[in-house]
Amino acid sequence: MKGRDPDLEMFFRYLRFERGSSENTIKAYASDLRAWMLFCRKKAIPYCPPSPELIPEFLAALSRTGRSKSTVQRNAATLRSWMRFLRAEGLIEQTGNLPRLPAREKKLPQVLTEGEVDRLLEACEGEDPASMRDRAIVEIGYGCGLRAGEIASLSVSDIAVQSGVIRLRGKGDKERIVPLVGKVKNFVEKYLDSVRQNPSPSGKGRLFLSRSGRPLRREDVWRVIQKRGKMAGISEARLFPHILRHSFATHLLRRGMDLRTLQELLGHSSIMTTEKYTHFDIELRDVYDKSHPRA
Repeated sequence: MKGRDPDLEMFFRYLRFERGSSENTIKAYASDLRAWMLFCRKKAIPYCPPSPELIPEFLAALSRTGRSKSTVQRNAATLRSWMRFLRAEGLIEQTGNLPRLPAREKKLPQVLTEGEVDRLLEACEGEDPASMRDRAIVEIGYGCGLRAGEIASLSVSDIAVQSGVIRLRGKGDKERIVPLVGKVKNFVEKYLDSVRQNPSPSGKGRLFLSRSGRPLRREDVWRVIQKRGKMAGISEARLFPHILRHSFATHLLRRGMDLRTLQELLGHSSIMTTEKYTHFDIELRDVYDKSHPRA
């Protein structure tokens, strides 16, 4: 390693400006690297350069503390990315192998049935502002396949009702346009006309606001989905921020949408990310075939 320990901020600037990583991703990298530094401090060894021989021990220690396989894998991926960066910058020698990623924990996809989506929408029925807002959140989340963070950050100006599109920025500040059509368009237009027609001084032009008029955050969107999901009789374990997006993608594939179109709608940079939904659908069909008495 050349000179002093590399400044981690240099790595974070690389993630932010060269790789276009979101702030949430950068926070996750920082959290993982703090865990590595704490591990090294307890061992009384320098955290940089990372010792490839010690990384398996570090990952095993994470597992022993009850961390999930996905969390352990993310920590390994963070160290791989950091070591690649340090090598590319000439801050450490090109010695030792990069840590291997642990096998991913295979889980059945968490998606709602079309009937459950209908129940979720029915749980939002009402003419009061909160009910109409929550209904619009579910309509847009499921009807347009948006991430919870994208729903929270939508501005009124992002909604072009006459053109039938939503303009938004996704991960890595990438712009994309999503169709706003059918029942989703009709309800969003109704929400805009009846609830969001008067601007809120503290709302910063956001589409979805709290009762006090402040912009909703990602976690607020999650709470809305959980609250309405419980009212609809859906298991709490299956209610999480991406459930509407996952259900949107899976249902479109079942109805015959091709992967390339779905990739554009979801804003995935790689078709491989979109392909996971085909695996979701196949696994669900396998479970149905094995479990249903009339399959």
